[in-house]
Amino acid sequence: MQKELLDQLETPCVVIDMAKAEENVIRMQAEADAAGCRLRPHIKTHKMPLFARMQLAHGAAGITCAKVSEAEVMADGGADDIFIAGFRIKRAVALARRLKRLILAVDSMECAVPLNEAAKAAGITLEVRLEVDTGAKRTGVQRTKAAELAKEVHQLSNLNLTGIYTFKSLVYHDKPTEDKVIAGAEEGDMMEAIADEIRKAGVPIAEISAGSTPTGVEVAKTGKVDEIRPGTYIFKDHMLCKEGAAEPEDMAVRIYAT
Repeated sequence: MQKELLDQLETPCVVIDMAKAEENVIRMQAEADAAGCRLRPHIKTHKMPLFARMQLAHGAAGITCAKVSEAEVMADGGADDIFIAGFRIKRAVALARRLKRLILAVDSMECAVPLNEAAKAAGITLEVRLEVDTGAKRTGVQRTKAAELAKEVHQLSNLNLTGIYTFKSLVYHDKPTEDKVIAGAEEGDMMEAIADEIRKAGVPIAEISAGSTPTGVEVAKTGKVDEIRPGTYIFKDHMLCKEGAAEPEDMAVRIYAT
């Protein structure tokens, strides 16, 4: 940064290189496009409509949010196709009326039944995706029980189960790894197999969503998923450099201090 600009900063502060961030956005979009895979970036890294609009302008199919409160801000900022990985039911139902497309996440009947009742009371049908645990052991139904749960959700009157999703990242054979290639390949294989089991059980899901920043491009390259949801790629960071998913010169954020 130029010294005259540095002298104007009240430190400590975070400074974002907008040109570098846009380069990262364009690069990830190009890699997803080349693999024939939709990109639905997670906005948890920036949480700013400014950057969501940048991602959508360069070709993102929609965005992913962690909470309804984030999705409400993004909707106010112009996003109209949002996947929420976690939600408050009443606010999610209200948000559904505002958007072209809202997708909600379920991973149990304890989650799905109240959501279905709220949708029924509102006179609407909500689109949902089933979250599957593929090794991160963080959230999602166990993959061996995914087909059974999908059948139960599919029978609910006011939920439309259209796909499955996962967060796996750098896990291989259920253990941490630093090899994004084998982790991504396994992720694609696992999600394809789970989707096949669900379809054989009579649930016609259409979409498979996977891929974090370290594995996203590798998962897309398998041709076995329809969508990837990386988030950190817009700014990059030291951890991504350690994982082989970024170079130091890719990082778009600096902290300045005196």
